[in-house]
Amino acid sequence: MPTIVDRNEQRYVGYRATVGPDGMAEVAHRIAAIIGALAQRGLEPACAPFFRYLVLGTDRETVTVEAGVPVKEPLDLGDEYFNDVLPAGKYAQATHHGAPSGLFAATADLLAWGEKEGVRWDRTVEADGEHWAARLEIYRTNPQFEPDANNWDTDLCFRLAG
Repeated sequence: MPTIVDRNEQRYVGYRATVGPDGMAEVAHRIAAIIGALAQRGLEPACAPFFRYLVLGTDRETVTVEAGVPVKEPLDLGDEYFNDVLPAGKYAQATHHGAPSGLFAATADLLAWGEKEGVRWDRTVEADGEHWAARLEIYRTNPQFEPDANNWDTDLCFRLAG
C-alpha cells in the first residue's frame, strides 16, 4: 500500500539521456560508473542510487531519464555528468520487491492508487510529453551483495503537487 512521505532535498551527481526502451541499460550502467568514480576519490554514495524520469514522450517510445547517485557535496566527474538536487516535498511512495521487470506494473499500480485517492502529481503535460518534477525509482538493493533480482527492493517515489 502506498504511503505519503516527506523527503528532504537530496544532492546528487547524474547522467541524463533521452532514450527508447533499448537505451535504458546504457543509462543504468552510468550508476556503476558514477559509483566507481566516487570510489576512486575515496567517497561513497550518500544513499541509494536512482533513476529520475523527467519526460515521458508523447509517443510512449522515448523517455528523458537520469541515472543519479546521491552525494554529500557537489563533485566534478567530467562533462557527461552534472550536479543537481532532488526537490524536497511530499511524495507518494511504494516499494516493489522483486526483479526490475515488475517495475512497470508497480508503477501502474502507484498511478492507479493516486487516481483513486485524488492525488495531484507534480507534473505538467506539454506537447512533447509528461514532464515530472521528481518521479523516482530508488534502488535499495546492491546487486553486488544480493545477485538474485527476485530479492531486490525498489522504492517508487513520485512528488506530489503543492
